[in-house]
Amino acid sequence: MIPLTVLSKRDIRKLTPDELKAFMVEHGEKPFRAKQVLEWLWKNTASSFEEMNNISLATRELLAQHFVINGVTVQNQQLSNDGTIKSAFRLHDGNVVEGVLIPHDTRMTACISSQVGCSLTCKFCATGYMERKRNLDAAEIYDQVVRIKEQCESEYGTPLTNIVYMGMGEPLLNYANVVKSIERITSPEGLNMAPRRITVSTAGIAKMIKKLADDGVKANLALSLHAPNDTKRNEIMPINEANSLASLKDALKHYHQVTGRKVTYEYIVFESFNDTLQDAEELFQISKWIPCKVNLIEYNPIENADYKNTGEVKLMAFLKYLADRGVQTNLRRSRGKDIDAACGQLAVKEKAEVAE
Repeated sequence: MIPLTVLSKRDIRKLTPDELKAFMVEHGEKPFRAKQVLEWLWKNTASSFEEMNNISLATRELLAQHFVINGVTVQNQQLSNDGTIKSAFRLHDGNVVEGVLIPHDTRMTACISSQVGCSLTCKFCATGYMERKRNLDAAEIYDQVVRIKEQCESEYGTPLTNIVYMGMGEPLLNYANVVKSIERITSPEGLNMAPRRITVSTAGIAKMIKKLADDGVKANLALSLHAPNDTKRNEIMPINEANSLASLKDALKHYHQVTGRKVTYEYIVFESFNDTLQDAEELFQISKWIPCKVNLIEYNPIENADYKNTGEVKLMAFLKYLADRGVQTNLRRSRGKDIDAACGQLAVKEKAEVAE
């Protein structure tokens, strides 16, 4: 049970710089103290006021009287045979989300969550069978990156290079917090990561894809396509009924026109569902909409669904069909499958202890 006194205090990371400065002045502190505190919170990723050792004890006690730092902690960590690390992250209210560190020869990628659960009910995805309980705030998303960055440095002695918003939840249904977290992650006053190293993956919400472009959000865009026509996509991704391929085409054209960036299509190749050369041809036609690349992804089985990964012969024929037509096509092999950390497998099994 979470003490009510903790929940009643405001998380200091929800304050704007101006609000924190006003608080300091109101309590007889110098305005520059706000900048010091913000540096501790974001750049130095302090998890307590006690860590802020260049700030007086009296000021730290003042902050502790009025605020909390609702940090994210690693409740459980699993190591895959291939080096992938999956973490169960405990939130301040007892809810749990999952994140993954995916090591590769040329990059180290953090796959992070944006929601507790998901509301989209994609038929092949374990998270889609969970109830969506709430959105994560920007600091909770940021903290996942910090924790995975720490794992990367301690376990592999190398920096984190990439971030993908491909964990639990639909990022564009938590738009404001996702955008705020990207701003913090890329800020020199935060983690100072390059925007080109960050990818937001969406199941396809047309109006929000346009908003990403219009708001000038500095991150890459990936669309979880997984089927080359509306009939098949409706079957496995109910979101498509309100966001048809025609509407997504319009949104992506707008996105490219405004940003000049290419998009990545994520395409899980299911046996006897979307793995024929006719499917490949339809995907090729989609690839003509705007400059793009295609990631073909192995399917990772889950308990609630009967889908299977296509055979190697069909997979390679599908890839060759696209590549022969000039489509930049990558094959993404499963990582972390043995610990349910692979794409589509994230579904919290740890018990949440949520305050009533």
